Amino acid sequence: MTTEKRFDQVPGSLLCGVRFRPGMAREFFRVPSDELTDSVIPLDDLLGLRARELERRLCDARSASEAARLLAASLHAPANAPNAVQRTIAALADTHGLADLDFFSRAASLSPRQFRRRCLEESGLTPKHLCRILRFRRALNLGSRQQRDWAAIAAETGYFDQAHLIRDFREFTGQTPMAVFSNPARRRTA
Repeated sequence: MTTEKRFDQVPGSLLCGVRFRPGMAREFFRVPSDELTDSVIPLDDLLGLRARELERRLCDARSASEAARLLAASLHAPANAPNAVQRTIAALADTHGLADLDFFSRAASLSPRQFRRRCLEESGLTPKHLCRILRFRRALNLGSRQQRDWAAIAAETGYFDQAHLIRDFREFTGQTPMAVFSNPARRRTA
């Protein structure tokens, strides 16, 4: 997801999900990632009959950790080793989005234009948008773990200034950093 999405949760229900490494969901679902970006797709559409069995087992789960184990067991690792683009996206993620995209294009043995197209197919995002999200995720993690000096966090995570960081917070969460971290439910999941 590249923008805020809100989901209603029934009180007392369990919530469990899977976050794939950038560029890897395609390997599990055999669907180009750019078709999944910012979409809510029924699991039946991706897994067919396996989804119904998984849903039944998840409904019987007694804890979030049991549900997480069931989810993990239902995802079979890809048979093939990551391709050059997936390895390059992983390296890009390791930089938290602070990257020279021309360098990464060459690392994937592709032109910048080809890398942009392949990154979009593999991750659902263009390299620049992926870098923005990776940088934002790092800022979000730093903000959840330390005293919140947003100017220092902005500088450490590669933002031009604090206002730039706040714009990304508003775009990706619909709120300012202070609003995100003043919500107790958000603090637990950050």
